[in-house]
Amino acid sequence: MKEKVEKALEKVRPMLVADGGNIELIDVSDDGIVKVKLTGACGSCPMSSMTLKMEVERLLKQEVPEIKEVIAL
Repeated sequence: MKEKVEKALEKVRPMLVADGGNIELIDVSDDGIVKVKLTGACGSCPMSSMTLKMEVERLLKQEVPEIKEVIAL
């Protein structure tokens, strides 16, 4: 499942890079919890939690239906 998540993150990464940030995959648990780290401008952005839920989590759930939640560390 980790490979599927990494492939899906490649689809959202250009949007984050365009804003001066990026995303790093930390872990994917067997129960569908994805842990990521937002870096660069995204790491300190006040809108990062909304970006995480509305964009990253939505896309990951679409691409990898086994995903239950995405958490930023």
